[in-house]
Amino acid sequence: MIIAIDGTLASGKGAIGKKLAEHYQIPHLDTGALYRAVGLEALEQNIDFSNVERLANIAATVNLRKFADDSLRTSEVGNAASKVAAIPNVRAALLDFQRNFANQQKGAVLDGRDIGTVVCPNADIKLWIQADMEVRARRRWQEFQERGSELTLANTLATLQERDARDRSRGISPMIRARDSYLIDTSDMTIIEAVRTAREFIEKTLGTKN
Repeated sequence: MIIAIDGTLASGKGAIGKKLAEHYQIPHLDTGALYRAVGLEALEQNIDFSNVERLANIAATVNLRKFADDSLRTSEVGNAASKVAAIPNVRAALLDFQRNFANQQKGAVLDGRDIGTVVCPNADIKLWIQADMEVRARRRWQEFQERGSELTLANTLATLQERDARDRSRGISPMIRARDSYLIDTSDMTIIEAVRTAREFIEKTLGTKN
C-alpha cells in the first residue's frame, strides 16, 4: 500500500504521515527532509543557488545522516529547501530515491508537495492536507519559539506566503492538489482527529477496492 500525502507547509501532513505509518506498520518518508538536506549542505558549503550542477551533485549523493540534524527545521534551511526544490536537476536526482522508497515490498507513506501528482501518481491512497494561512503561521511560529528562535509571528506568516507562492509557481512539479486526492482541512482539527479522518477514508477506499 502506497499512501501519498501532499499539502501546504505546517498543515500537519508530516505528523499525519508518521501516525499512519505507525498504524499500518509501513515505512514513512518526509520528502521535504531530502530537499532540506540539500539546502543545508548548500548553505554549509556556501554554494550559490544558481549553481545548478553542484546542487544536483549534492542531491544525487544526499547524506541521510543530515536527517538527524536539528538545523533542518530552521526557517533559513526551509527557505533554502524551497529554492533548491525549484531546480529541475535537483528534483530529477531525488526522484528515483523517492520512488524506490515508495515501492518497497510492504509499501510506504510519503509526504511532500508532489507525491500524488509526480512521484507516485498511481498511489493507492492520495491525501491533500491544508489549513488556513493564519493557523499554519501560528503553528510554525510556536515550533520556532520552542527551539528558541526569535522569529516573529509576522515574519513567519510572510515566510509561509513566500514559500507557498514559490512552491505553487515553480515550473516543474508545482504544489498542486491531485484530482483524485481526498482533502482534509486541519484548521480546526487536532492531529488525533486528522489521523482518524484519514484512516476512515483509507479503510473505506481499500474496502471498496477489495
